[in-house]
Amino acid sequence: MEDFAAHSSAPVLTDIPRYSAPTEAIGPREDRPAIPPLNLALFWITMFTTTMIGGTMAGGDYSLWHPLHSIASLAGGLSFSLPLMAILLAHEMGHYLTARANNVNTSLPYFIPAPPVVPFIIGTFGAFIRMREVPKTRRVMFDIGAAGPWAGAIIAIPLLIIGLKLSSVTPLENTAGGGIELGNSILFWSLSRLVLGVNPATVNVNLHATAFAGWIGLLVTTLNLLPVGQLDGGHVIYALFPRAHRRIGILFIVFCGAMVLIPYLLDYEFWAGWLLWGVLALMLGVGHPATVDRDTPLDPLRRRAAWATIVLFLLTFSPVPVSFSQPPASQDQQAPQNSGTEVIYHAHANPWRHLPNVRI
Repeated sequence: MEDFAAHSSAPVLTDIPRYSAPTEAIGPREDRPAIPPLNLALFWITMFTTTMIGGTMAGGDYSLWHPLHSIASLAGGLSFSLPLMAILLAHEMGHYLTARANNVNTSLPYFIPAPPVVPFIIGTFGAFIRMREVPKTRRVMFDIGAAGPWAGAIIAIPLLIIGLKLSSVTPLENTAGGGIELGNSILFWSLSRLVLGVNPATVNVNLHATAFAGWIGLLVTTLNLLPVGQLDGGHVIYALFPRAHRRIGILFIVFCGAMVLIPYLLDYEFWAGWLLWGVLALMLGVGHPATVDRDTPLDPLRRRAAWATIVLFLLTFSPVPVSFSQPPASQDQQAPQNSGTEVIYHAHANPWRHLPNVRI
């Protein structure tokens, strides 16, 4: 995820510094810039919070009075934090390296840690890079915007396959005593069917922590490719449709509202997060900074790559990405403490389930 400098057509996250003549000679550009302490600190804090979440999911707990047990719990969380951080780092480095290759002034990634407690179930709010200047051409804009999602997906897919091989399959009637229920996407369903050798609609899959990290990687890809504003998907849409990108952004906001309102009126399950994304899109603006070559079409290769990126968005999209289920009262009373949090995947034939049948 990136934030851009200011532009008159949309609310901004940062400002473009006004140009002033340099007061001293500018030395040669360093090929390997030093990593700023803030970036390093945020990375390691996020590694720690995601590892704590992974350990908690595995049934561990933490106490200052039991340091050895706490260290063991952290070690058990690495199967979640390492793949998740690898996916996020690949995503941001895809942006960063592509920007540097095109001489666009860009910061190294900033990771955003989250408290390692519920409801912050993954220990991070993601990561971003700061672009200190707007790319001058649509070609560069597209290259930088698309590089992150593709780099993250290339890492997420093999990790998801490995995690699925380590996951357990249980009969559908033997539903676990509560947990996180993941939504379905075309890509996730296809990989589950291929790796597990069963129809995911007929079983429960208790995901291994690495598979959960891979699933999050696909969700991160989806959210970054939302076709609005200055998200990665907004860059792709602007590069492909420079005159229609604002209308597409407005349609996306309407879509977000419909994804909540229509299922609600029909008494079906929905994900309230779509409302949040619609509000964020309004706050940040549906516009996109213009490049100097707005009327110059993309070359054929990049046009095909842009359409392939849209297909990637559709393959990873899930109408209801996540829901929470609680065990029945009888199971809840007998459940052992610190038994971990099960991540349950069941590929419902209909992504929207009737609310009376949903365990929330």
